[in-house]
Amino acid sequence: MGLLTIGEFARACRLSPKALRLYDELGLLVPAHVDPRSGYRFYAPAQLERARLVAWLRRLGMPLARIRVVCDLPPADAARDVAAYRDRIVAETAARERLATFLVDHLSGKGTAMPDTHRTTLGIRYAARTDTGKVRTSNEDAAYAGARLLAVADGIGTPGGDRAAAAAIDALKPLEAGVPAGDLLNALRDAVADADRALHGIAASEPGADSVGTTLTAMLWAGSQLALVHIGDSRAYLLRDGELFQITHDHSYVQSLVDEGKLSPDEAASHPQRAMLLQALDGKGRARPDLSLHEARVGDRYLLCSDGLSAVVGAGPLRTALTTAGDPERVVGRLIDLAYRAGAPDNIACVVADVVEV
Repeated sequence: MGLLTIGEFARACRLSPKALRLYDELGLLVPAHVDPRSGYRFYAPAQLERARLVAWLRRLGMPLARIRVVCDLPPADAARDVAAYRDRIVAETAARERLATFLVDHLSGKGTAMPDTHRTTLGIRYAARTDTGKVRTSNEDAAYAGARLLAVADGIGTPGGDRAAAAAIDALKPLEAGVPAGDLLNALRDAVADADRALHGIAASEPGADSVGTTLTAMLWAGSQLALVHIGDSRAYLLRDGELFQITHDHSYVQSLVDEGKLSPDEAASHPQRAMLLQALDGKGRARPDLSLHEARVGDRYLLCSDGLSAVVGAGPLRTALTTAGDPERVVGRLIDLAYRAGAPDNIACVVADVVEV
């Protein structure tokens, strides 16, 4: 069989010609031949399998940047990556379903509350630490770990960045007193609003600090339920059954390019604008943090960290450290050591927590 025109190929793989042109531009599905005069694209029949895989993964909702990675993996590795993506979808869908059910009953006047999971036997063991790193002379990162609250923040602005990070976490600390599972997301949202107002006060009181801000990634626990709030490029990871999942999405310019398929993750890691944020707490009332609800399991291990760790230590070494280093205190030390081996050009903040039976 000879080459297929773009129209024939589109019908065979159930992708539109417009999508095929985009995937060609992104290097995801390059035509076998392009007519030098007309610019018309032609595809080989052997490319149909890859095209169909791309179509299936898009129907699954997978971002283009991740699809490109999956398509280039050996079949067994690709299957594992798709399985990990499926597990993430299942967990997020279950959390949304529980919250939607609660809201339907609540708004219908039925008085139904989300189950109070304080009665479960889950708890956490935790450790937190910050470090200035090898290059910086001051530390604008902050970290906190308690029985119900975990948080990291990376301050922005000099002077005032360190105060901004500390103020953001201080605004969340009252939540340690305990919040019912049904109120976790609302409590976090309100506390973040308080943090943003505190930053406004810092900008007004600190000479020359009119542009202070901070990232914030925090988890609030109630039994087996945990609520996650995230804004900026600090991150949260979950190690479950030996697999490491990044459960936050960077609010950065470079990440937006990766999402659009214009950069690969490897290219993003060395991009000169990788530190440019699209969102952060800045005291101006514009912050729109991500809020999500998750179900914890015994044996889960969570890592919250600033980009002083994640920007210089890849997912592979992170997974190895989280899998083998021992209790949370030892793991935190190991992670900071890894950042130092990579040059530690920025401040480092990390929190590690293990879900255990109590």
